Amino acid sequence: QVQLVESGGGLVEAGGSLRLSCVASVRTFTNYAMAWFRQAPGKEREFVAQVTWRLSSTYYADSVKGRFTISRDNAKNTVYLQMNSLRPEDTAVYYCAADYRRTVPSGYSHYDYWGQGTQVTVSS
Repeated sequence: QVQLVESGGGLVEAGGSLRLSCVASVRTFTNYAMAWFRQAPGKEREFVAQVTWRLSSTYYADSVKGRFTISRDNAKNTVYLQMNSLRPEDTAVYYCAADYRRTVPSGYSHYDYWGQGTQVTVSS
């Protein structure tokens, strides 16, 4: 029903920036909250950021607040994650997620649709 495709990952030096993109194949993009999660090797998948389905309120994990910015372009069915001041501990596979009319962030099990992930590696 909903397909998500991430792009924009890569290798960057500490202090650098990357912008991740996620394109959603769905008829009514605005009915879905969009979120980013990440998972480092051997660690749990963790919440990074979310933009809600209607008011487009944004939420961030404390670890990225002030450095990352989530936004959505409803005309393009795309959500972005602008990552600045990257640190080696940001290294992870970043996943785009979508959930129907979600207004508050939640754990990964509450999101129905997922992208394939894109690798972000930050060198020191």
